[in-house]
Amino acid sequence: MIKVTGIGGFFFRAKNPEALEKWYSDNLGVAMPPKSYDDPVWRQEAGATVFQPFQHDTDYFGDDDKQWMLNFRVRDLDALVQKIRDNGNAVEIDPKTYPNGRFARVYDLEGNPIELWEPGGGDPD
Repeated sequence: MIKVTGIGGFFFRAKNPEALEKWYSDNLGVAMPPKSYDDPVWRQEAGATVFQPFQHDTDYFGDDDKQWMLNFRVRDLDALVQKIRDNGNAVEIDPKTYPNGRFARVYDLEGNPIELWEPGGGDPD
C-alpha cells in the first residue's frame, strides 16, 4: 500500500513567529527552523504517533477558538515539567496514570494547547 511515512513538518500561523520559535526551543527543546539548507533540522525520535480529528465542539483543547493541539512524547515528564515551570510557565500534570502513560498540559505564548505524554505500561514504540 502506498502511504505517507510520517509527519515532515507542522506549519501554523502565529502573531509573533520569532517569539514562538524561541518558546518552543527554550521550553521543549524543539530546534528552531534552519536558516539555510545546510543547517540541521530538528529530528524527533521514532515512536508512536496518533493522528486523530476531534469533533468540532470538543472542549479537550481548552479554548474553543483553537483548532489544533500538539502532543509531544517525552522520556521524563517530571523533569520536563520542572524545566518548563522554571522558565515561568504554568503546567498541569494529570494526576491519573493511564494504561498508555502519563500526561501534562501547557500552553505556548499564544495560548495553543500542548500535551506532553510520557508513554508507559506497554509503550507503543
